[in-house]
Amino acid sequence: MTANLEFSSWTDLFENEIMVAALIDRVTFRSHMLHMNVKDSYRLEQTILNGKRG
Repeated sequence: MTANLEFSSWTDLFENEIMVAALIDRVTFRSHMLHMNVKDSYRLEQTILNGKRG
């Protein structure tokens, strides 16, 4: 499962805060969370690097 929103913003998407808390609890139970928020896109960086080589 992937999401572009931080958990704190999920209540903007779903109105019921209790249900959001339950959903986050179930989604994150025994899971691995990867925080991949970076300034530049990896794909954009690779495209630029590959373009310079060609």
